Amino acid sequence: MSVWVTGGNGFIGRHLIAHLAREGERVYGIGHGAIDETDRRKLGLSDWINGEISAPNLDGLVERGGAPGAIFHLAGGSSVARSIEQPYEDFSRTVGATASLLEWLRYSARECRLVVASSAAVYGAHHACAISEQASTQPMSPYGHHKLIMEHLCRSYADSFGIRVTIVRLFSVYGPSLRKQLLWDLCVRLGQGQRELMLGGTGNESRDWIDVRDVVRLLARLQHGDSTPLKVLNGGSGIPTSVAEIAQIVTNAWGGNIAVRFSGIVRAGDPFSLVADAGQLAVLPFNWRIPVHDGIAQYVSWFKGQSH
Repeated sequence: MSVWVTGGNGFIGRHLIAHLAREGERVYGIGHGAIDETDRRKLGLSDWINGEISAPNLDGLVERGGAPGAIFHLAGGSSVARSIEQPYEDFSRTVGATASLLEWLRYSARECRLVVASSAAVYGAHHACAISEQASTQPMSPYGHHKLIMEHLCRSYADSFGIRVTIVRLFSVYGPSLRKQLLWDLCVRLGQGQRELMLGGTGNESRDWIDVRDVVRLLARLQHGDSTPLKVLNGGSGIPTSVAEIAQIVTNAWGGNIAVRFSGIVRAGDPFSLVADAGQLAVLPFNWRIPVHDGIAQYVSWFKGQSH
């Protein structure tokens, strides 16, 4: 049987398609953006539909490649800032698309395993220590609220219709081809010749940084879950790394005499600490292979190899 990736033209989606194809899977995708023939072959993508997650489009994928054995649902909003600027669009991309997919599964592929990429943003800003899957959820942005509503929808379809869903709350994903967020911004500024970087916050804020190449190994692993209708897992290593440490790794990898300072101005609702309790992943078992120092140094090398 084939496997499908929704949101397959995004940062994680493209890495996941390539990983699944290397593992010998027949991979089909749906999402926004055209993928030309050369790019499709390079990724190992059997076929692609550029469009919304709707019953007609999903039926079209069945016609092209047969019923899916697993679907990796990565489609949805991908930016806290954009969710604040355009909350309804973020709602439609995350909640509306998930509702359409679940309803299609209920009628057309009830035995299919669904692996859903959620976000640690569902936890909010009030957790000082490592966060377990049982911790309270208090999202601080439309993005986080919509991811949590998406999770509730999945729980509803698991409880009522037996749809088998594994939800992965991903923490701070980075890696080659990421063109946004802290690492990209630092590299862009360094590439412009800046040798003194002023960053927001205190520098002591900590995050759980995970390389996308490890993330896609985890997602692929989860398609082979048991018959449990619903599982919720943290997609994090449990290792905190401060923003100051991240900036130091980037500047060291870049080379030269570069100063990093912090304004002390903290954005409202920005968590001081967002780090996973990774106990459930250890039980799977699953091991993160790429240490943060190595992964970020490789990101800097990737950035320098790009033409801007």
